[in-house]
Amino acid sequence: MKKSTFLMASLLSLLPAAAFAHPHVFVEARLEVVADADGNIAELRNVWRFDEVFSSSVVMDFDKNTDLKLDPNELAEVGKTVRDSLVDYDYYMNLTMNGKNIKVEKPDLIHVDYKQGQLLMFFAVKPAEKMPLKGRLTFGVYDPTLYTSIDFPSDNELVLVGDGFNSCKHQVVRPDADQVIAENKQSLTDAFFNDPTGTNMSKLFATRLDVSC
Repeated sequence: MKKSTFLMASLLSLLPAAAFAHPHVFVEARLEVVADADGNIAELRNVWRFDEVFSSSVVMDFDKNTDLKLDPNELAEVGKTVRDSLVDYDYYMNLTMNGKNIKVEKPDLIHVDYKQGQLLMFFAVKPAEKMPLKGRLTFGVYDPTLYTSIDFPSDNELVLVGDGFNSCKHQVVRPDADQVIAENKQSLTDAFFNDPTGTNMSKLFATRLDVSC
Protein backbone atom coordinates (compact mmCIF):
# COMPACT_ATOMS: atom_id res chain seq x y z
CA MET A 1 0.00 0.00 0.00
CA LYS A 2 1.35 3.42 -0.92
CA LYS A 3 2.11 5.66 2.00
CA SER A 4 -0.21 8.26 0.47
CA THR A 5 -3.11 5.90 1.16
CA PHE A 6 -2.95 7.22 4.71
CA LEU A 7 -4.17 10.72 5.47
CA MET A 8 -1.02 12.82 5.24
CA ALA A 9 0.97 9.63 5.41
CA SER A 10 3.95 10.78 7.40
CA LEU A 11 1.72 12.38 10.01
CA LEU A 12 -0.17 9.16 10.62
CA SER A 13 2.43 6.50 9.89
CA LEU A 14 1.73 4.72 13.16
CA LEU A 15 -1.98 4.22 12.51
CA PRO A 16 -3.22 0.87 11.17
CA ALA A 17 -4.69 0.66 7.68
CA ALA A 18 -7.66 -1.30 9.06
CA ALA A 19 -8.91 1.88 10.70
CA PHE A 20 -10.11 3.33 7.40
CA ALA A 21 -13.76 2.33 7.70
CA HIS A 22 -14.77 5.40 9.68
CA PRO A 23 -13.36 8.88 10.36
CA HIS A 24 -10.43 9.30 12.73
CA VAL A 25 -9.57 12.88 11.83
CA PHE A 26 -12.09 15.72 11.89
CA VAL A 27 -11.75 18.93 9.91
CA GLU A 28 -13.84 22.08 9.79
CA ALA A 29 -13.37 23.52 6.33
CA ARG A 30 -13.94 26.63 4.27
CA LEU A 31 -13.86 26.66 0.46
CA GLU A 32 -13.75 29.76 -1.72
CA VAL A 33 -14.24 29.18 -5.46
CA VAL A 34 -12.69 32.07 -7.37
CA ALA A 35 -13.56 33.12 -10.93
CA ASP A 36 -11.19 35.17 -13.07
CA ALA A 37 -12.04 38.16 -15.28
CA ASP A 38 -12.30 35.90 -18.35
CA GLY A 39 -15.11 33.78 -16.93
CA ASN A 40 -13.11 30.74 -15.87
CA ILE A 41 -12.41 29.12 -12.52
CA ALA A 42 -9.13 30.64 -11.35
CA GLU A 43 -8.49 28.78 -8.10
CA LEU A 44 -10.01 27.15 -5.05
CA ARG A 45 -8.93 28.52 -1.69
CA ASN A 46 -9.05 26.16 1.26
CA VAL A 47 -8.94 26.62 5.01
CA TRP A 48 -8.82 23.48 7.16
CA ARG A 49 -9.06 23.49 10.97
CA PHE A 50 -8.19 20.12 12.54
CA ASP A 51 -9.55 18.60 15.73
CA GLU A 52 -7.49 18.92 18.88
CA VAL A 53 -6.60 15.23 19.19
CA PHE A 54 -5.12 15.03 15.71
CA SER A 55 -3.48 18.43 16.16
CA SER A 56 -1.72 17.30 19.32
CA SER A 57 -0.42 14.20 17.54
CA VAL A 58 1.10 16.41 14.85
CA VAL A 59 2.84 18.48 17.51
CA MET A 60 4.31 15.33 19.01
CA ASP A 61 5.59 14.15 15.62
CA PHE A 62 7.03 17.44 14.36
CA ASP A 63 8.19 19.19 17.56
CA LYS A 64 11.85 18.35 16.97
CA ASN A 65 13.20 20.62 19.71
CA THR A 66 10.61 19.35 22.23
CA ASP A 67 9.44 22.79 23.33
CA LEU A 68 5.77 21.70 23.11
CA LYS A 69 4.99 24.01 20.22
CA LEU A 70 5.57 24.18 16.49
CA ASP A 71 8.16 26.70 15.39
CA PRO A 72 8.06 28.25 11.89
CA ASN A 73 10.45 25.67 10.43
CA GLU A 74 8.43 22.84 12.00
CA LEU A 75 5.18 24.26 10.63
CA ALA A 76 6.79 24.49 7.20
CA GLU A 77 7.78 20.82 7.43
CA VAL A 78 4.18 19.88 8.21
CA GLY A 79 3.01 21.80 5.15
CA LYS A 80 5.62 20.15 2.92
CA THR A 81 4.63 16.69 4.19
CA VAL A 82 0.96 17.30 3.46
CA ARG A 83 1.72 18.80 0.05
CA ASP A 84 3.69 15.71 -0.92
CA SER A 85 1.35 13.16 0.66
CA LEU A 86 -2.00 14.29 -0.72
CA VAL A 87 -1.01 14.66 -4.36
CA ASP A 88 -2.38 11.17 -5.14
CA TYR A 89 -5.73 12.20 -3.68
CA ASP A 90 -5.96 15.49 -5.54
CA TYR A 91 -5.87 17.29 -2.18
CA TYR A 92 -9.39 15.96 -1.53
CA MET A 93 -10.78 18.31 -4.16
CA ASN A 94 -13.92 17.07 -5.91
CA LEU A 95 -14.58 19.12 -9.04
CA THR A 96 -16.85 18.30 -11.96
CA MET A 97 -17.71 20.17 -15.14
CA ASN A 98 -20.89 18.95 -16.81
CA GLY A 99 -20.36 15.56 -15.19
CA LYS A 100 -16.66 15.29 -16.02
CA ASN A 101 -14.21 14.97 -13.12
CA ILE A 102 -11.56 17.70 -13.11
CA LYS A 103 -8.22 17.24 -11.38
CA VAL A 104 -6.22 20.02 -9.75
CA GLU A 105 -2.61 21.11 -9.89
CA LYS A 106 -0.25 20.73 -6.96
CA PRO A 107 -0.44 23.84 -4.73
CA ASP A 108 2.62 26.07 -4.62
CA LEU A 109 2.62 25.97 -0.83
CA ILE A 110 0.52 24.80 2.08
CA HIS A 111 0.65 27.32 4.91
CA VAL A 112 0.30 25.85 8.39
CA ASP A 113 -0.41 27.47 11.73
CA TYR A 114 -1.10 26.18 15.24
CA LYS A 115 -3.43 28.20 17.46
CA GLN A 116 -5.34 27.39 20.63
CA GLY A 117 -4.56 23.70 20.37
CA GLN A 118 -5.66 23.31 16.76
CA LEU A 119 -3.74 22.90 13.54
CA LEU A 120 -4.79 25.13 10.62
CA MET A 121 -3.89 24.80 6.96
CA PHE A 122 -4.35 27.34 4.18
CA PHE A 123 -3.75 26.61 0.52
CA ALA A 124 -5.05 27.28 -2.98
CA VAL A 125 -5.25 24.90 -5.92
CA LYS A 126 -5.96 25.52 -9.60
CA PRO A 127 -7.93 23.28 -11.96
CA ALA A 128 -5.61 21.19 -14.12
CA GLU A 129 -7.65 22.19 -17.16
CA LYS A 130 -9.77 25.14 -18.16
CA MET A 131 -13.13 25.37 -16.37
CA PRO A 132 -15.34 27.99 -18.04
CA LEU A 133 -18.45 29.16 -16.25
CA LYS A 134 -20.77 27.27 -18.55
CA GLY A 135 -23.23 24.50 -17.78
CA ARG A 136 -23.19 22.70 -14.43
CA LEU A 137 -20.17 22.82 -12.16
CA THR A 138 -19.76 21.18 -8.76
CA PHE A 139 -17.19 21.82 -6.06
CA GLY A 140 -16.57 19.81 -2.92
CA VAL A 141 -13.92 18.52 -0.56
CA TYR A 142 -13.95 14.90 0.62
CA ASP A 143 -11.58 12.12 1.62
CA PRO A 144 -12.34 9.04 -0.51
CA THR A 145 -10.89 6.74 2.17
CA LEU A 146 -13.44 8.07 4.71
CA TYR A 147 -10.53 8.36 7.15
CA THR A 148 -11.08 12.10 7.47
CA SER A 149 -14.40 13.78 8.06
CA ILE A 150 -14.37 17.15 6.29
CA ASP A 151 -17.28 19.28 7.44
CA PHE A 152 -18.49 22.74 6.49
CA PRO A 153 -20.06 24.13 9.70
CA SER A 154 -22.45 26.35 7.75
CA ASP A 155 -23.39 27.01 4.13
CA ASN A 156 -21.53 30.30 4.44
CA GLU A 157 -18.27 28.33 4.41
CA LEU A 158 -18.81 27.51 0.72
CA VAL A 159 -18.29 30.78 -1.13
CA LEU A 160 -18.23 32.03 -4.72
CA VAL A 161 -15.81 34.90 -5.40
CA GLY A 162 -15.81 37.00 -8.57
CA ASP A 163 -18.23 38.89 -10.81
CA GLY A 164 -18.26 35.99 -13.27
CA PHE A 165 -20.70 34.19 -11.00
CA ASN A 166 -23.27 36.99 -11.14
CA SER A 167 -25.22 35.29 -13.92
CA CYS A 168 -25.01 31.86 -12.29
CA LYS A 169 -27.29 30.10 -9.83
CA HIS A 170 -25.82 28.14 -6.95
CA GLN A 171 -26.82 26.04 -3.98
CA VAL A 172 -25.11 24.13 -1.21
CA VAL A 173 -26.09 20.45 -1.27
CA ARG A 174 -25.85 18.37 1.91
CA PRO A 175 -26.82 14.81 0.91
CA ASP A 176 -29.01 12.83 3.27
CA ALA A 177 -27.14 9.59 4.02
CA ASP A 178 -30.29 7.46 4.24
CA GLN A 179 -31.51 8.77 0.93
CA VAL A 180 -28.15 8.20 -0.76
CA ILE A 181 -28.09 4.61 0.46
CA ALA A 182 -31.69 4.01 -0.64
CA GLU A 183 -31.00 5.40 -4.11
CA ASN A 184 -27.74 3.49 -4.61
CA LYS A 185 -28.40 0.06 -3.13
CA GLN A 186 -26.91 -1.69 -6.14
CA SER A 187 -23.71 0.36 -6.02
CA LEU A 188 -23.12 0.64 -2.30
CA THR A 189 -22.01 -2.91 -1.64
CA ASP A 190 -20.36 -4.46 1.37
CA ALA A 191 -17.07 -4.04 -0.46
CA PHE A 192 -17.54 -0.26 -0.40
CA PHE A 193 -18.15 -0.10 3.32
CA ASN A 194 -15.25 -2.47 4.05
CA ASP A 195 -12.82 -0.89 1.58
CA PRO A 196 -13.88 2.62 0.53
CA THR A 197 -10.39 3.25 -0.85
CA GLY A 198 -11.24 0.97 -3.75
CA THR A 199 -14.24 3.01 -4.91
CA ASN A 200 -15.23 6.62 -5.49
CA MET A 201 -18.67 6.20 -3.97
CA SER A 202 -17.90 8.17 -0.82
CA LYS A 203 -18.37 11.41 -2.76
CA LEU A 204 -22.12 10.70 -2.86
CA PHE A 205 -22.19 11.59 0.84
CA ALA A 206 -20.06 14.74 0.55
CA THR A 207 -21.30 18.30 0.95
CA ARG A 208 -20.86 20.18 -2.30
CA LEU A 209 -21.53 23.49 -4.02
CA ASP A 210 -23.59 23.18 -7.22
CA VAL A 211 -23.29 26.01 -9.75
CA SER A 212 -25.34 26.42 -12.94
CA CYS A 213 -24.34 29.07 -15.47
